[in-house]
Amino acid sequence: PGYAEIRLTLFPAARLRHMIAAFEPDLLHIATEGPLGLAARRHAVDKGLRFTSCYHTHFPDYAAARAARYIPSLYAPVQTMAIRFVRWFHAPSSCVFTATNSLTKTLLGWNFKSPLKMMTRGINHALFHPGEKTLFQEMKHPVALYVGRIAIEKNLDDFLSMPFDGTKVLVGGGPDLEDLKKKYPDAIFTGPKTGTDLADHYRSADVFVFPSKTDTFGMVLVEALACGLPVAAYPVTGPIDIITDDFLGALDNDLAAATSKALQHGTAAQRSRHAMENYSWRIATHQFLETDPT
Repeated sequence: PGYAEIRLTLFPAARLRHMIAAFEPDLLHIATEGPLGLAARRHAVDKGLRFTSCYHTHFPDYAAARAARYIPSLYAPVQTMAIRFVRWFHAPSSCVFTATNSLTKTLLGWNFKSPLKMMTRGINHALFHPGEKTLFQEMKHPVALYVGRIAIEKNLDDFLSMPFDGTKVLVGGGPDLEDLKKKYPDAIFTGPKTGTDLADHYRSADVFVFPSKTDTFGMVLVEALACGLPVAAYPVTGPIDIITDDFLGALDNDLAAATSKALQHGTAAQRSRHAMENYSWRIATHQFLETDPT
């Protein structure tokens, strides 16, 4: 709710049940805790059908942040209830896939009992790679880029308010777009970009800044690295698992300091090669298929 661009089906149970029955699977994989996932989970439990699942969205933090926007004291109780929900949701799963080691530790801290298994992510390396800087020539450099949803859970105020002697560019849409454009008139908001246009925005910037503290991975971090950009972020789940060497970027509780440090180390070729060697759908598929769900 709150994202006009995201379609949500509310009552999929009957149709989904018929689709699963017609396919006659030996095993299900449930990739979301939303209405579709709930319907699939119920069918699997009712029929005694084994299933695996994955946790890749910090729903408890997102729900808590949205509730606290209206009543700040609701953050903790909403987060607690949401943690209980996701723990209940995944409890019958034969295996819960996570994208990072730090996320696995988080779920263990939430008392998840199902087996937890690492499954990385991949990107299209034919699209995301270093190349000519075709944009931002008229802007003051360095150019600090953000790509992602323009929403409260992305903590964009930290990026937009930090001291930076250059230009801040934000790519993406979301419910907070118009409010932030008014609040920070010096920043450049491009709206959503896709394909080669998106890749050109990565390639043409000087540093990628990721202010979110609630992501479970951060695909945009890998896209940025693949295009040769250093990354500046907080030392939290996602960034701490991806930015593991100085040449990849910098992590700091002071986002401005992280941005300054990230600009000082490594080359585009180093970062692109690292992304290609460590993040591919081939690797992710192998990790998924080698798991024994019994």
